[in-house]
Amino acid sequence: MVGALAVGGGPAGAQPGPGGDAGSAGNVQLEHLDRGLVAASAGEGIFLSWRLLGEEVTGHTETGMAGPDFVVYRDGRRVATVTDSTSYVDADGGAASRYAVAPVTRGEAGAERIGQRSAPVTAWSDGHLDVPLNKPADGVTPAGESYTYSANDASAADLDGDGALEIVLKWDPSNSKDVSQKGYTGNAYLDAYELDGTQLWRIDLGVNVRAGAHYTQFPVYDFDGDGRAEVMVKTAPGTKVTTYRGGRPAGERYVPISREDRRAGVTNESDFRWSAADYADHLVELFQGWTDEPEVRGGQWPATLEEAFGITPRYAYPLSQGDARDLVDYYIDEWAPARSDRNDLRTFAGFVQTGPEYLTVFDGRSGRPLETVDYEPGRTDDGLRWGDYEWTRIEPGNRVDRFLSGVAYLDGEHPSAIFARGYYTRAAIVAYDWDGRSLTTRWVADSGFRPMKNPFLDSENKGVRPDPDDELTQLWGQGFHSLSAADVDGDGRHEIVYGAATLDDDGTLLYSSSDVLPEGSSDPGAVKNLGHGDAMHVTDVDPSRPGLEIWTCHEGGAGVPYGSVLRDAATGEALFGVYSGVDTGRALLGDVRPDVPGLEVWRSARAGDDRPQAAGLLSATGERIEETGPGLNQSIRWAGDGTTQVVSGDREQTPTIEDWTRGTVLTAEGTRTNNYWKGNPSLVADILGDWREELVTPTADSSALRVYTSTEVSGIKMYTLLHDPQYRAEVARQQTTYNQPSHPGFYLASDTDWSRVPVPAGSRG
Repeated sequence: MVGALAVGGGPAGAQPGPGGDAGSAGNVQLEHLDRGLVAASAGEGIFLSWRLLGEEVTGHTETGMAGPDFVVYRDGRRVATVTDSTSYVDADGGAASRYAVAPVTRGEAGAERIGQRSAPVTAWSDGHLDVPLNKPADGVTPAGESYTYSANDASAADLDGDGALEIVLKWDPSNSKDVSQKGYTGNAYLDAYELDGTQLWRIDLGVNVRAGAHYTQFPVYDFDGDGRAEVMVKTAPGTKVTTYRGGRPAGERYVPISREDRRAGVTNESDFRWSAADYADHLVELFQGWTDEPEVRGGQWPATLEEAFGITPRYAYPLSQGDARDLVDYYIDEWAPARSDRNDLRTFAGFVQTGPEYLTVFDGRSGRPLETVDYEPGRTDDGLRWGDYEWTRIEPGNRVDRFLSGVAYLDGEHPSAIFARGYYTRAAIVAYDWDGRSLTTRWVADSGFRPMKNPFLDSENKGVRPDPDDELTQLWGQGFHSLSAADVDGDGRHEIVYGAATLDDDGTLLYSSSDVLPEGSSDPGAVKNLGHGDAMHVTDVDPSRPGLEIWTCHEGGAGVPYGSVLRDAATGEALFGVYSGVDTGRALLGDVRPDVPGLEVWRSARAGDDRPQAAGLLSATGERIEETGPGLNQSIRWAGDGTTQVVSGDREQTPTIEDWTRGTVLTAEGTRTNNYWKGNPSLVADILGDWREELVTPTADSSALRVYTSTEVSGIKMYTLLHDPQYRAEVARQQTTYNQPSHPGFYLASDTDWSRVPVPAGSRG
């Protein structure tokens, strides 16, 4: 079914305001979902929970949102009517019992009208659901190194239009790499599964897309409003889709290669991975063409490479091939190692820094590639202009290949796909619209390259300031390993929170955050950008002030004003912050102390630790509540009282869900989290049942994705979070790079004033 929910129309007395307060307007295209009924064995009987849909909400009550009552059926017989919740425990139910629910409305004279029953379900026997997976075969790299596969990040959307969500899962090889790490990787794969384990398709991204957290971003969303989601992902020659029927491969299709690339000799068998020898040859070509580089011709860069390296002149220019080879040998074997003993460029291999880069839209139901375009922006080079050669540690292919993705309602109604490249130096963000036939560019926000006097020495590039005539240059170095889409200015349209800077809905710069360096910093009194960081959260943290806030941590050490800071999302101004002087690697927030108003915030204690420890639990207004905080991996809305819990466990540890006041509330035996010490589940999102979030994480052997749902009855009646536009966009964004939790566009906690929660006011088809 095609349709959209009109978010707004708050009840009388609601106070409008920016950032999702009741009364915000708009007709937002969101999924038409089924009831999402789930049953699970619990100690008291059979626990049930189901969705209150956005279009069913009629207002608010003291304990939640107003809407229909629900009749619960066991084996076709009515056993209960639930009025103030969307969860229930049937003490008389058993493993073989079949359950359904139906909404109840009151007609004229109070007559009861029972709506359509949900599809029947039986209980998850062990309190969880295992979704069987088809693990890819092991492989061997060109260097003879063996690798295996494990289930990694996931997303959820309705791929086939039946009102239920399917799972899109990324498979990571055991040799996947951070972009700063050299070496070959196995291919990355994306699979689509029904919740019963039926596989719909597999996308093999091929040898020309390196595997790792920074390379493959895959928003899954119904972009064209036809009721079925699409998948968008960066592809390359050799990317192919295999469709499945009855558990067996049924067809195979490659992503099309552009006419221009075919004319250049590119085929599906082309392999653009660099060996160490290929990289050396690339440097020879670069050095030979040095005098033709535009920055050299224009006088911005040194006229010779000897001048760039700070050594005595040796050669005539333009360099002959032999002289270029000699200079490359000097650069790799002497100059680079003298800068850092980590610069082992003789073994630089496995990177893809040449060849076509594409962006492909895939049909979510069939996996069929619908359209393929060039990925924008392109590389330009192997990172030379992105800053990959200027630092002491030389890292070709690093900053140039940092990718992000997301979804945003830039016009207040329809979802756009957001794809980005770069955040340490240059940042380029592109918004795309998909109408079911073609992909069009809504806008491009590109900071351009940060000027350098010498691309090989950072000491000569210090002091470069943004161009006052080009506001987008203020994006330089402000991006994070994630982004968020949120209505920060209250105009009914999403902005793009790009770390320490925010783009307006039209792609112009809304603001870029900076502040004064404090005493003890590298330059007290100087105004500096907040800079890059690893973790970011956007939601209504403090309900006593209007609008949304942004909680971030920063890794600039003594050169940035804060290690962690809470900012006004509308202006970017700091509300309070903590200077650390070191790389503050993680930060999280949630309602972990229900006796304290607002959401609490906390951060990692110090930089570079194998297992960062949480420090300084602060209130929404910055008061220190406790000296330490909960874990830092991922938050989850699990409890029935609206408080926030934290997922803990990494690498070979068993994941748990921890409540800061009650202790461990779930131990996910037989499962593991992803992404090394970051300890992310595959997905945390409200994909089933009531408004609370499910934990989706792989079994230890990756034979299945295990889905856990809370079995604690909640007295809060709240519509599915998937019908809040910000939360739904955040779920689609959660898969990108350093997975961050999904937050709603309003204050949601144990002390929520329900009159301030937006009311999804209806639907249209």
